[in-house]
Amino acid sequence: MRTAKITRQTAETDITLELNIDGRGESKISSGCGFLDHMLTLLAKHARFDLTLTCKGDTEVDDHHTAEDIGIVLGQVFSKALGEKKGINRYGNMILPMDEALILSAVDISGRGCLVYDLQIPSEKVGTFDTELVEEFWLSFVRNADCTLHIRSLSGKNSHHIIEGAFKSVARSLRAAVAVDPAFADDLPSTKGVL
Repeated sequence: MRTAKITRQTAETDITLELNIDGRGESKISSGCGFLDHMLTLLAKHARFDLTLTCKGDTEVDDHHTAEDIGIVLGQVFSKALGEKKGINRYGNMILPMDEALILSAVDISGRGCLVYDLQIPSEKVGTFDTELVEEFWLSFVRNADCTLHIRSLSGKNSHHIIEGAFKSVARSLRAAVAVDPAFADDLPSTKGVL
């Protein structure tokens, strides 16, 4: 089983996150931010990752530090759980419909943190959640997971649908990328010999 657990404490957040990449999509999430809890639950379900998260953050200020720091820790625990990355497909992509929204995502577990983000989110908030934090979350994730991630909205009018579609699409892309190809279980998917 590819699992890892990390606890990270700063003056702004106190986070414990446990991840099982070879899970069943089960989650127990308490971030202090209801909308982010919803998105992370969707991420776990569609990636088939088991995810346990507790976060105590300075949400009395806003949700920025919570979203950013959870992205950091999720990226770190994802990288740690993947280990040597032998046998993984490395690449994954998904075009996912969420009602009127259509979201494209593609991931390369490359060892290089890069985010190309082009979500056209019409509103500044969904409930109390600042929609600009979606980009902050994914940027923190890719920098710490050492992966390349492209996310693009191809269509969409409803902000909730666009963001939800993005989390589901990325989850499906990650699920494909981390899957092990039995024919190459001992190989790294790179001509360089490292990822």
